[in-house]
Amino acid sequence: MKAITIRQPWAGLIAVGEKIYETRSWPTKYRGPIAIHAGKSSPLRVPITPGLEEYANHNEKLGSWLWLPCGGIIAIGELVNCWYIVHHPGTDVDIAKNIDIGAESMVEDKHAPGFGDYFVPTPKEVALGDWTPGRYAWEIRNVRILEQVPQVKGQLGLWNWDENAPQDIEWKLYNGKDWVRAARDPFTGEKYFIPDKEGGKT
Repeated sequence: MKAITIRQPWAGLIAVGEKIYETRSWPTKYRGPIAIHAGKSSPLRVPITPGLEEYANHNEKLGSWLWLPCGGIIAIGELVNCWYIVHHPGTDVDIAKNIDIGAESMVEDKHAPGFGDYFVPTPKEVALGDWTPGRYAWEIRNVRILEQVPQVKGQLGLWNWDENAPQDIEWKLYNGKDWVRAARDPFTGEKYFIPDKEGGKT
């Protein structure tokens, strides 16, 4: 399966449905299933921008940044489109001149579906991405958060993740909202999850 590495808390925002567009400096023609890989860097090192403060810092769906999983696959989504970010999008000049930032379809065939399409990002999407004209907005829909997070080393670009390979589970999601990291037995080194030992349900 194709995968993309995104730093926390942005990866988590996509996983919980608070962010739809991942802005990148490069486009892709790929469409289909995509694994959301949370980079290994701690979100606690991320400078708090006004956008993160408003939409992510106290987001109930996202939860505490302290417990966001890092270094693993946290969700599976569907990459449905890739848009080109521009000033004044669209072919109608009278309308376009009143739109500061938008994203246009990359379909070049005038007779093909989607030619001439564009959209205007919401204030939330603008605050949670880099919408500089000349960049690209990857549209990720139908996201399903994973209850068990396989530890995987991230890569640059769009890369391949073998979901059928043996997976080392480092995090689990309990009650649909609480992330718990694995503990290790100090004597045996065995990995375990405290809620499991206490009779919690996965």
